[in-house]
Amino acid sequence: MLLSTVVPQLALSQDIIKLWPDDAIPNAIVGAKITEKSETDANGILRISNVSVPTITAFIPTKAKMTGAAVMICPGGGYGILAASHEGSDIARWFNEMGVAAFVLKYRLPNPEIMTNQQEVPLMDAMQGMTLIRQNAARYGIDPAKIGVMGFSAGGHLASTLATHYNRGEKASDLAKPNFAILLYPVVTFGEKAHTGSRDKLLGKLNTSPDMIAYYSNELQVSPQTPPTFLVHAEDDKAVPVENSIGFYLACLKNSVPAEMHLYPAGGHGFGMRTAKFGSLNTWPDACKAWLIGLGAVK
Repeated sequence: MLLSTVVPQLALSQDIIKLWPDDAIPNAIVGAKITEKSETDANGILRISNVSVPTITAFIPTKAKMTGAAVMICPGGGYGILAASHEGSDIARWFNEMGVAAFVLKYRLPNPEIMTNQQEVPLMDAMQGMTLIRQNAARYGIDPAKIGVMGFSAGGHLASTLATHYNRGEKASDLAKPNFAILLYPVVTFGEKAHTGSRDKLLGKLNTSPDMIAYYSNELQVSPQTPPTFLVHAEDDKAVPVENSIGFYLACLKNSVPAEMHLYPAGGHGFGMRTAKFGSLNTWPDACKAWLIGLGAVK
């Protein structure tokens, strides 16, 4: 699918690009409508809910800084909202300073009132976002072999699902495969150490067969084809247990997937780059940059 069928033109700026034509959004229930909401909470976090028209927003570095690398960012929010600033646009601007193009994914949130097979929908949007970025890499000065995915919390579940399921389902495509993955305090498992809120939102409380639980427990879905992965988690995370990252890391080791994991004693959940009060946690951005340099994505 060519991007020109969705929008007439791409400019090197903060473009908002629809993932799908309005009359061809997969799994959308015809005639079902919902009003998207955006609000900023007391902590200055932009919260977006009721997403029915998914998009990617492009943040492109200056030509002088461009490295050719790009990353698609999946904000968290328990599959109920999108924390679109501190796990989205703020991270995109940090990447731009490194010369990395960034695309913030506004994916549809599972909602049986406006979609069928709700568990499939966020991944469909992530696949399409990655595909559109890769198809139009030349327009943005991007190397199609240097496009990664990054996700936070439930967005980390989506990013790890893309990394392990890019070749599965109706919208599967090699174009959707990320070249690397960056996961911060990610929801990974839907088993014993699950964040049950994310699991119930994605699957629905009645759609929790053992096969479905296993399919979306991404530590069970890692293969030798899973891309190199960088993980960050705080050991005192009370929302998403640190075992989520540990399980994914061990699965990477088992499958000979290059992986680097940074665990910190304090930080809680949802910190993004707001790390100053947590001591050593403040070092994760530098560690991530060093890892990207090692991959050849950043100079």
